[in-house]
Amino acid sequence: MIRFLSILMALCSAAAAHAQSVAFTFDDAPNMLALPRLSAPQRNAAMLAALARHQVKAALFVTAANGATGAEGKALVRAWGEAGHAIGNHTMTHPDLNSDSVSLAQYQQEVLDCDAVIRTMPGYRKWFRYTYLREGHTKDKRDGMRQFLSAQGYRNAYVSLDTSDWRLEEKLLEVLAKNPQADLAPIKRMYLSHIRQRALAYRELGQRLQGRDIAQVMLMHHNLINALWLDDVIAQFKAMGWTIVTPEAAYSDPVYALQPASADPGQSLLLSMARSLGLGRFDGWARLVDDGDTEIEALKAQGW
Repeated sequence: MIRFLSILMALCSAAAAHAQSVAFTFDDAPNMLALPRLSAPQRNAAMLAALARHQVKAALFVTAANGATGAEGKALVRAWGEAGHAIGNHTMTHPDLNSDSVSLAQYQQEVLDCDAVIRTMPGYRKWFRYTYLREGHTKDKRDGMRQFLSAQGYRNAYVSLDTSDWRLEEKLLEVLAKNPQADLAPIKRMYLSHIRQRALAYRELGQRLQGRDIAQVMLMHHNLINALWLDDVIAQFKAMGWTIVTPEAAYSDPVYALQPASADPGQSLLLSMARSLGLGRFDGWARLVDDGDTEIEALKAQGW
């Protein structure tokens, strides 16, 4: 009987480990732009408050030249670390490694320069998030960066669940520019629908590639749309039955130790894996790479 209970407990633990989970990560911080409705400190505080209400620990990836070299921007980033969130590296000025005008040496220096800004902050981790999720359009850049990150003790802070929150943010700002008092409910509904669609699609892709539910790492941004509706996004995941975990816990999933063999890896880790395996444009591929076109067209059809 005791042996049976031990086996049952082990099976339950394994099932729990494979239950669908998601970790929240945010890029391009600190966003210091003057935007409608909320100032930069107010946006920062709103996102931190939403995470705190739901007892979620996230990761913030810093593009230092966005404002982290100044006192106000540095204070916004520091607030995340002091609240128990991880602070990661997203380069100094957000260049594109796939650009012919950006050399491997330049890109590596971007990482070092950002590291010099964030390494004394609470929550600092040696986690690097590629800009645009592009790891280099040549084998030399790809392999050179992998060797560099390893030598520097950095992990590739992969994304598995990629969102186009930035595209819905553009629509949000377009609407507010025309009417600062606009009713934003239709955009909110479309944003939550977008997040749900991406989550379910990437879950399905993870199951297809790994035969199980991987721990998803979601990419979002330090922006107005999340300052307004991050609370709703978190609540939606909970309503879907997903477990929200820390980025550290998600990155312990063995899938994040993989390095896709594609000469041009990037976007979601899952899409990179699919390309490496030669899956091509599988069913559902278009909705994962449309950068929110579907939602934008739907809003236009509604008069937005």
